[in-house]
Amino acid sequence: MSKDMSYSGVMSRRNEIMKNAIGIDYTTFESGSLSFDYEKMMRETGYTLEEMQKIQYSTGVGRTPVLELRNITALARKYAAPGKGARIFIKDEAGNPSGSFKARRAANAVYHAKKLGYKGVIAATSGNYGAAVASQAAMAGLKCIIVQECYDSKGVGQPEIIEKARKCEALGAEVVQLSVGPELFYKFLSLLEETGYFNASLYTPFGIAGVETLGYELAVEFREAYGKDPDVVVCSNAGGGNLTGTARGLIKAGAQSEVVAASVNLQGLHMASDIQFNKKSFTTSHTGFGMPFATWPDRSDVPRSAARPLRYMDRYVTVNQGEVFYITETLASLEGLEKGPAGNTALAAAFSLAQEMDKDQIIVVQETEYTGAGKHIQPQLAFARDNGIDIKFGNPKEEVAGINIILPENPGMIKAVDHDMNKLRKSLIKNALANYPDAKLDDSDIDFLVKETKSDTEFVKATIKEIKG
Repeated sequence: MSKDMSYSGVMSRRNEIMKNAIGIDYTTFESGSLSFDYEKMMRETGYTLEEMQKIQYSTGVGRTPVLELRNITALARKYAAPGKGARIFIKDEAGNPSGSFKARRAANAVYHAKKLGYKGVIAATSGNYGAAVASQAAMAGLKCIIVQECYDSKGVGQPEIIEKARKCEALGAEVVQLSVGPELFYKFLSLLEETGYFNASLYTPFGIAGVETLGYELAVEFREAYGKDPDVVVCSNAGGGNLTGTARGLIKAGAQSEVVAASVNLQGLHMASDIQFNKKSFTTSHTGFGMPFATWPDRSDVPRSAARPLRYMDRYVTVNQGEVFYITETLASLEGLEKGPAGNTALAAAFSLAQEMDKDQIIVVQETEYTGAGKHIQPQLAFARDNGIDIKFGNPKEEVAGINIILPENPGMIKAVDHDMNKLRKSLIKNALANYPDAKLDDSDIDFLVKETKSDTEFVKATIKEIKG
């Protein structure tokens, strides 16, 4: 008897498909009414730090250079108060084989797939992760399919996404391009079931654990070169895996660095809207992913996401599109380093935050990304203009996502905006209660929410009381 391949039929089998495609029975980690044992999941399905480093180094991943941005630091100090203006550094992850930090995730995922005997890997991504999986699959001799949400209903695709499709194909992957909407997850599940390939999800334990090497390297490298840990580590934030993995690596190294999440402010744009899909100039590192995934990580393509950023972030800031484009051009013209704008989200934030810090302190942007034809500033701004976006110089505070992109008139106008962390924590608790409406909360559930929100028992209980009235 043939399987029901309708949308409802495939979605009804999602847990079974996922279990077969990942090799993890997530039910073994469930504990209370809404909680699960996160550390057990990471411990039992991941690898030791030393094993991950060995896996990554064998394919040329990791050990990327740390670069001090002396000219940009000097520029930040021009706008800082006397004695202020921390030294700004970047970890140049563009040096990985596929051009981004996501090679770390992909190296572990593909290695694990081959170890379990899968013949191929599939990933649903419109970003750098697709190229990373394709690159690692090619090295491992595995088949690779990348499923992309690429076009609006008129068949128009963003230059950055189309560029990444070409890169994936050049690395030997089959690329399945879809229009925006619910079809993505349905097609992804259908292909997993049809091929029997491994789900190289961004959110598996081994994928997130792969980024731990980045945080660990940072701590070791700064201790060796400067005799101290970075005071602040800024992470571009979307689905939360970048920040989660980096923070866990810092912790494993014993570092006490403050961890700051940075996203592009796309407030008002809906990521799944056909009309608004091409109204944004950033496909990742923006609030359309960053906020929802921070406040409910399990909306991902696995039953329990290993990316849980609120457990680790100390601060969450946003910058505007124009500010990121401006700092991207500044990096090229002042430092001679050409990097993709999405990875420079954290650099725009760091430029602002450095001005709050003392001169003898260190702030590091923990990843950069490659740039290419569709990822350059000019094609992205030209595409925005073609989609009715007004592009001008002025005050970035007046930027409205989907309406205009405002490049700052001078660098001093780049200002990271803080978000209320307690508001984010309350949203996570609210989402947890909404997703488990019948939960009878016990001590393990309360403890889980304390860890999820990096708060305390009093805060969690007060928030639950407030939500339930």
